Amino acid sequence: MRIVIQRAKGASVTINGHVNAAFEGLGYVILLGIESSDTQEDVDWLVRKVSALRVFDDAEGVMNRSIVDIAGEHEGADGNVIVVSQFTLFASYKKGNRPSWLRAAPHEISVPLYEAFIQKLSEAIGRPVGHGEFGADMKVKLCNDGPVTIIMDTKNKE
Repeated sequence: MRIVIQRAKGASVTINGHVNAAFEGLGYVILLGIESSDTQEDVDWLVRKVSALRVFDDAEGVMNRSIVDIAGEHEGADGNVIVVSQFTLFASYKKGNRPSWLRAAPHEISVPLYEAFIQKLSEAIGRPVGHGEFGADMKVKLCNDGPVTIIMDTKNKE
């Protein structure tokens, strides 16, 4: 599994002209890519890392607070996290100029792991997690804060 976490000051995901999820204030937009070899263990590891990641400023302006620490400070309709499925995170671009998606997991693997990630993250942060719709054409808006953008890959845990 591979994710791109963007610290944001407000975000939304829109599908077919309808806002599916949104928040105002501080939070995360998480792009989630799943490959065929991913398992529930990858979900559990990423949820632990994301929920404890300290990238929000404390009173001294030091990135020392997690998404759990800021919960409730910046209310939004969908908590302060939006997760969007992103198979393109596993693009292969080594041959030619048209990317290949062979590493991206098929729906029968991806959908259950995507849903499990959303559920486990919601439990870990104690708030609902907004999300897109797997496989849909989505429009994602965010105000990247910092900018702070972090990539995590369960194949590089060390």
